[in-house]
Amino acid sequence: MTPGETRLSTPHNWYLLGLALALAVGGLALLYSASQTTAGNDAAYWQFQLIWLFVALIAYAVIGFVPVRLVEQASWPLYGLSLVLLVVVLALPPIGGARSWIRFGSVGFQPSEFAKLGLIVMLAASLSEMKHALPTIQDVIRLCGVVVLPLVLVFTQPDIGTSIVMVAIAAGMFLVAGVSGRHLAALVVICLVLIAAAFQLGVIKEYQLDRLRAFIDRENTPSDVRYNLDQAEIAVGSGGLFGQGYLHGRQTTLDYVPEQHTDFIFTVAGEEFGFVGAVFVLSLYALLLWRSIRIAFLSKDPFGTYLATGVAIMFAVQMFVNIGMVIGIMPITGIPLPFLSYGGSSMLASCFGVGILLNVHMRRFK
Repeated sequence: MTPGETRLSTPHNWYLLGLALALAVGGLALLYSASQTTAGNDAAYWQFQLIWLFVALIAYAVIGFVPVRLVEQASWPLYGLSLVLLVVVLALPPIGGARSWIRFGSVGFQPSEFAKLGLIVMLAASLSEMKHALPTIQDVIRLCGVVVLPLVLVFTQPDIGTSIVMVAIAAGMFLVAGVSGRHLAALVVICLVLIAAAFQLGVIKEYQLDRLRAFIDRENTPSDVRYNLDQAEIAVGSGGLFGQGYLHGRQTTLDYVPEQHTDFIFTVAGEEFGFVGAVFVLSLYALLLWRSIRIAFLSKDPFGTYLATGVAIMFAVQMFVNIGMVIGIMPITGIPLPFLSYGGSSMLASCFGVGILLNVHMRRFK
């Protein structure tokens, strides 16, 4: 090999792609079931999701075969573009109580979904360029500046779910980079102070406070406030061991679970396929995360290691928070389940993430 040339390993990681496709196809089946309600057959959800899946696979192929050095060199432009989109969305009228969408006619996208990837790429580039073996306090401050800009813009929308994911991505990548426990503890304290300030300044909306109250003190929360949480738990609990059967879930058929096609899509799996089906879905995610972590571990390139680490954390936190809120161990924050929830932005971002993992895997030897 010539100097600077990157040696490719296996031509393609079909195992990784197979896991992502299995989840995406399973998501289409769940969306189809969620559309078959007594209120009517709304086929738009699964049909649009199918279209977005094809678009996302093209994006996956493109990002998977772009030289990783080009991704590193484009870290600043990608990060800057994500910030510009986050600023633009805040200037638009709110949709559903939040400024999260940029729409072009009937088509829209969520910049916050791509801001997560922009943050991962920027942090990976910054961490790999450090001149010291371990981050100094100056490095930590500079990296925190990279995190704070998109985090504040996303939190202001308000989008608490994506904010949680961003904080987890940063914390995980800092930990892998060797940031000291003392510095991480200081960052945790700062985050808690900022969260308290957000509550005092009214950044947190009333409906978000209601969701938090429903989680902390369900017994003393009005039934209409905890309705989403109650219906989600009833749906999952009624599935039993083997479920009520595909297209036969009562909560799903009667359209009792709000936003079931997006944030609560896991209730369909739990109700119709039971504990066994839910474990199967979790197993697919576990394999995807294991593969992601293995790719990060095997990479000889620090930039690749940090990239794969960030993507793995993104998938892990979204999965944990989404499924956690469905079964009642996490407050409702409005965060999609990767590959399963309806949404073109989420599907594109997830496939971009898998494409990044493919890229790192193919070029894991410097």
